Amino acid sequence: MTAITTSRVESIKPRWQAIVMVALIFWLSVSVILDLVIMPSLYVSGMMTSPEFTTAGNLMFWGFNRVELICSGLVATGLMVLSNLVGDFGKRSRTAILLSLVLLAIALIDTYALTPQMSALGIQLNLFDSAAEVPAGMNLLHQGYFALEALKLAVAGTLLGWCYQNQV
Repeated sequence: MTAITTSRVESIKPRWQAIVMVALIFWLSVSVILDLVIMPSLYVSGMMTSPEFTTAGNLMFWGFNRVELICSGLVATGLMVLSNLVGDFGKRSRTAILLSLVLLAIALIDTYALTPQMSALGIQLNLFDSAAEVPAGMNLLHQGYFALEALKLAVAGTLLGWCYQNQV
C-alpha cells in the first residue's frame, strides 16, 4: 500500500511544481512588461497628462491586479501542497510558504489599496479645468507601488529559483 501512495505522491509533485513555476513565470513576465515597457511608453507618449489616462490606467490595472491575485493564490496553494506532499516540512518549505504569503499580501495591497487610491487622486472632476497637474500625493503612491514591485520581483525570483532547483 505504501508503494502506491509513494508512487502517487511522486506523480503529483511535478504537476504542482510545474503549476507554481508557470504561475511565477507568467506573473513575473507580465509585471516586467507592464512596468518596463507599457508604462514608460505611455509616459513618453504624453498620455500621463491626458485626462483620460486615469480611466485607462484604472482599467488596465484593474485587470492586471486580478490576474496577480490568481497567480499569487496559485503560488501559495502550490507551495503548501508541495510542502505537505514531501513528509519533511523543512526550513526551506516554511520559508517558501511565508514568501508566497508575502506575494499574496503585495497583490492584495496593490489591488485594494494602491490602485484605487491612485485612481481616486488622478480623476479630474472639474470638466472646465484644462490644466492637468499630477497631485502631490501621487508621487508618494508611485514610490510605494514601485517599492512593492521590486520586492515582488525579488521574492518571486527567489521562489522560482528554488522551484527550478527542486529545493522547495
